Amino acid sequence: MDDKKLQQRYKNKVANAQGQHFENYINSACIIYRNDNRAEIDKTPEPFRVLSKDKTGKFTGRFIANAQPDFKGALKTGMCICFEAKYTLKDNIKRSVLTNSQLETLDRYYHIGAITGVCIGIQDKFYFIPFLVWRNMKNCFGRQYVKQEDIKRFEIKFFNGAVLFLDYITKDEKILNENYSLLRKKFENEIDDSIKKVRG
Repeated sequence: MDDKKLQQRYKNKVANAQGQHFENYINSACIIYRNDNRAEIDKTPEPFRVLSKDKTGKFTGRFIANAQPDFKGALKTGMCICFEAKYTLKDNIKRSVLTNSQLETLDRYYHIGAITGVCIGIQDKFYFIPFLVWRNMKNCFGRQYVKQEDIKRFEIKFFNGAVLFLDYITKDEKILNENYSLLRKKFENEIDDSIKKVRG
């Protein structure tokens, strides 16, 4: 094997390990939210089938369907949430890191009113970008990738080994309200809280 292939294999292993750590940080947040009775969210299992297994535990397998978004669940309010998780050591992340299948699934969830987004890690910072913004990245940022300075408003908290994807860092109420309103589609026939109160 030549040097370029070895270097690429090493880079792939490092990227895979970083992605696994990132998902573990998100899983830690899911446990915190579950314990706080804020949400019930789980990692979506990979659509994978084991074909054979040897005595040492090594196995041969294959994917049996397109990958789905990484996490799905519900908030305490009963609202559904569905999001993808991506991490990079680079200084930017491309829109194309999501497959067409993942984008289509997020789009379907968005259109039925679920909270949808992409939880990303860029180096040592973490963000929860509403799917509407991710889908329209070119219109929002003028290009098909984002850098940390583009998405400061979507930065989320990291605490005790947990990427707290439901908790934006900003204290600015206007930005917080805008961020949360971008996370899900609003429907014309949706009854707002004031109407609910009047109806008792």
